[in-house]
Amino acid sequence: MKLLWLDLNSSYAHSSLALPALHAQLANHASITWEVVSATINENCGMVVNNIYHQQPDIIAATVWLFNHEQLLHIVSRAKALLPHCTIILGGPEFLGDNEAFLRKNPFVNCVFRGEGEAAFPLWLDAWNRPNAWNNITGLCYLDNINQYQDNGLARVLDFDQLASPEESPFFNWSKPFVQLETTRGCFNTCAFCVSGGEKPIRTINMTTVRRRLTEIHRQGIKNVRVLDRTFNYDNKRAKELLSLFLEFSPDICFHLEIHPALISEELKQELVKTPHGLLHLEAGIQSLREEVLVQSRRMGKLSKALEGLQFLCSLSQMETHADLIAGLPLYRLSEIFEDIHILAAYGADEIQLESLKLLPGTEMRRRAEELGIQYSPLPPYEVLQTREITVDELQTARYLSRLLDGFYNTPTWRGVTRSCLLKDSTFLTALLAHLVELGLIDQPLSMEKRGLILYEFCKTHYPDFQSAVSIAWIEAGMSLKKLPAERVKTKRQLPPDTWQVLYGEYKETLRLCFLPTDGEKGYWFGFESEEQTIKPVFKATNR
Repeated sequence: MKLLWLDLNSSYAHSSLALPALHAQLANHASITWEVVSATINENCGMVVNNIYHQQPDIIAATVWLFNHEQLLHIVSRAKALLPHCTIILGGPEFLGDNEAFLRKNPFVNCVFRGEGEAAFPLWLDAWNRPNAWNNITGLCYLDNINQYQDNGLARVLDFDQLASPEESPFFNWSKPFVQLETTRGCFNTCAFCVSGGEKPIRTINMTTVRRRLTEIHRQGIKNVRVLDRTFNYDNKRAKELLSLFLEFSPDICFHLEIHPALISEELKQELVKTPHGLLHLEAGIQSLREEVLVQSRRMGKLSKALEGLQFLCSLSQMETHADLIAGLPLYRLSEIFEDIHILAAYGADEIQLESLKLLPGTEMRRRAEELGIQYSPLPPYEVLQTREITVDELQTARYLSRLLDGFYNTPTWRGVTRSCLLKDSTFLTALLAHLVELGLIDQPLSMEKRGLILYEFCKTHYPDFQSAVSIAWIEAGMSLKKLPAERVKTKRQLPPDTWQVLYGEYKETLRLCFLPTDGEKGYWFGFESEEQTIKPVFKATNR
């Protein structure tokens, strides 16, 4: 029997764990021949179908999620037309809700899995060509031979720590910029918008196994590990143990973690303070800085504790801390989103990620959408279109604001000056957003240089007090001194003043100096290595 796995991702930088996770459990199924067709959602559909057709599989299997859903159905529907004998089985987060309507609308799909497949999928493979035996396979949903919908509930792998690890499969992809590591499964939290909300019990892998897997990841030369645990610090004792383990792989590996700032114990804080630079990259779950919004969303943890924890995390210069907000949550207004961005910027969050709420299948918020006054797209990615508190136009503004944050605040080159400007003037953020929308640039891909030019011209016209700050950011980014943001920079035969305050670097007479005046004879000096032709300054001083 030949099984073809359709590995369809949003880009080649990403890779699903589903294939190696399932394949690793099937080492004893020698009768199965595995083939893989890998593609991205941007590739020509016909070419992918052609690759599938020439494999002549008996089974086509794939994981479906909101961003590959549409393209994947186009592919498998065509494959089924060419290979009518082929059995198509799909799984993934798209099937955590009621699957009857999907199966009736897409009759080319034979069955779908709801939940975790490592234990149930091998059982289905033993009965793949005997649909009358499918009724005992937990998690399987299908239409039987009299077209009646059969729903076998939700599959959970209770002996999670006994599973063979995905890295043991030859299909584990070591060529990506990062790998994913799941050390726990389930979530203690009850967030109504999340597919893992209330997913219990929480199951863990012991530290010996985690160390063994990380040792192999390190041996393969991987530099970034994304830990898939929904909340890294749901158990502070375990979090401390994991941190200690991660330190064994420093400085070679950087670990990306999701952390709940409201649940950081004093003991864990002490451990985090001691971590070396570059070991951790933290995603701090915030969603909103409004207590009533968090209560309505059934997110656990006091807001006051979350803000205290976030302020602590942002104070740690040796790690990056990203905070997220979700537009479209019930009771959350656009004006409050702008205010929350200012608060997060004041805390010093390294990134502020503003996403639009998506009502995913199987979530409480999707089931209660009408009650909560939420209108949303019935098709992937199921984005919220309007709520009682935020209009269609305001949600569009929030999407534009997300683009602005990604282009300016979340980009290291422009982060410092953007943060400084929006904190010094409460009108700056809304004015810059209106400017970008008016120019028709808010949805356009912009180079780093183009963003600097836009920011400089905007400040020169509307916020002249910020003009020098943009010029400084431009110079320190190594941008051309012949372009507009450097128009006031003096480059010829610059000599140091009698006294100056060195801000970084060490002055040497061999440095090529340039001077940015900010107030008459006062301003900033930047030194460049002449011999090495470095584009960024290695020295900065001021006599302000």
